[in-house]
Amino acid sequence: MSEKHLTDTSFSSFSLAPNILQGIEKSGFSNCTPIQAETLPLIMQGKDVAGQAQTGTGKTAAFLLGVMQKLVTSESKGQPRALILAPTRELAVQIYNDALALGEFTDLKFGVVYGGTGYDTQRKMLEEGVDILIGTPGRLIDYLKQKIYSLKNIQAVVMDEADRMFDLGFIKDIRFMLRRMPKPEDRLSLLFSATLSHRVIELAYEHMNNPEQVKIESETVTADKVTQSVYFPAKEEKIPLLLGLLKHMDPKRTLVFVNTKVVADRVWGFLEGNDIKTAILSGDVPQNKRLRLLQEFQAGDLPVLVATDVAARGLHIPDVSHVFNYDLPQDAEDYVHRIGRTARAGATGDAISFACEQYAFSLHEIEEYIGHKIPIESIKSDLLVEPKPRVKSEIRKRPPARKGGQQRRGGNRPHRKPSRSHS
Repeated sequence: MSEKHLTDTSFSSFSLAPNILQGIEKSGFSNCTPIQAETLPLIMQGKDVAGQAQTGTGKTAAFLLGVMQKLVTSESKGQPRALILAPTRELAVQIYNDALALGEFTDLKFGVVYGGTGYDTQRKMLEEGVDILIGTPGRLIDYLKQKIYSLKNIQAVVMDEADRMFDLGFIKDIRFMLRRMPKPEDRLSLLFSATLSHRVIELAYEHMNNPEQVKIESETVTADKVTQSVYFPAKEEKIPLLLGLLKHMDPKRTLVFVNTKVVADRVWGFLEGNDIKTAILSGDVPQNKRLRLLQEFQAGDLPVLVATDVAARGLHIPDVSHVFNYDLPQDAEDYVHRIGRTARAGATGDAISFACEQYAFSLHEIEEYIGHKIPIESIKSDLLVEPKPRVKSEIRKRPPARKGGQQRRGGNRPHRKPSRSHS
C-alpha cells in the first residue's frame, strides 16, 4: 500500500449519486485516501466491511459516503434508516458535522444524540424523524427504551472506533441495539477501528454478514510525519520546561496531555498565570463548554488545550502543531493515539514527551510498541523558565467542614471499595 496521504483514485470514478458528489466537491475533496479507495467500492457493492486504518486517514468520510449512497438509492421504509455509533460525545458531534457537509445537497435528514445536554431538544428531533441517526450508546438506548424511535427500519449501521467501544465498556449496549435491528443479511454493517483485535473481529463476525477485512498498514505504528522527542525532567522541572518550550515555539494549536484531572488543573493554572491562553478538556467539563472550547481551539482562538485522554481518540482537529505528553501515558497505545492528534492528513507535527521519575517506567513499553527509540533532548538552562504564580484553580472547592466537627450527610458511613464503573 502506498504511504501517500492521497491515492490516484478520484471520488468521481465511483458511481456516487450526483448530489453526493456535489457535497464532496464543495467540501474540497477530489481524491480518496487509501481507506476510502479500498472500502467505498466494497460498500457500494453492498458488502459489509471491517476496516482498520490509523487515525486521521479519512475513515469518517468513507462510511458516511457509503451509507448516504445506500440510502439515496434505496426505498424509504421509515426512520431512522441508518445508525452510526460513536464512543464519545465529541466524536458523535464531529461525525454529524461531517455528515451535514457531505450530505448538504441530499434530502437526507441527520440527527445526533449524546449525554450531558439537550435531552428534550434531542428527544423532539427524534420524534420529528431523521434518516441518519448518530450518537453515543447511553443516550441512544435511553430513547430506544422509551420507544421514541425504533431500529426496525435500519438499512445500515456503522460502529466507529470499535476498539474504543470496548475500552469504555459499551459492547453490551451495542449488542443490545444490534439485536433489535433487521438481521445482518438484511442490512449493511460497517465497522471501523484503529486496530482489528481479536475481540473486535469477534464482534464483527457475530453481528455482520461475512465482512470484508480492509487493513491499511503503515510501515510505522505512529504517523510518519510526527517528529518525536523526549526530555527527562525532574518532577519540579516539568512546569518550567513546558513554559520554556512553549516560549521558544509558536503554540498556535497545542495539546498538552496529562494523566489526571488534578494535574490538568495545575498545568492550566501555571499556563494562564504565565500569559498563555489555555483551557482544560476533561470529563469534568460540561458538554456545552467542552464543545465550545473545541470550536475555539479549532478556529485558532485558543492556542493551548490541556487534556486528559478524553481527547486522545476520534477527534479531528485540523493543524495541531504540537502535542506534549506532560505525563507519559501508562499505556503504549494511548501514546500513539495522543501523538496522532498532530501530523494528520499528510501534515507535519511535533510530539514532545516528559519522562519524569513518576512515569519514566512507561517509556520502554512505548518504544517497544512503536518499534524505535524516541530521540532524547537535553534540558538546557535557557529552556527552564522561572514561572509566575499559578492562577486560581478551576476545580470547584470542596464545601468547608461544618462547625463543631460535624460531618456532611453520609460522612459516618463505613468505607467501601469503589465499584467499577464505565465513563
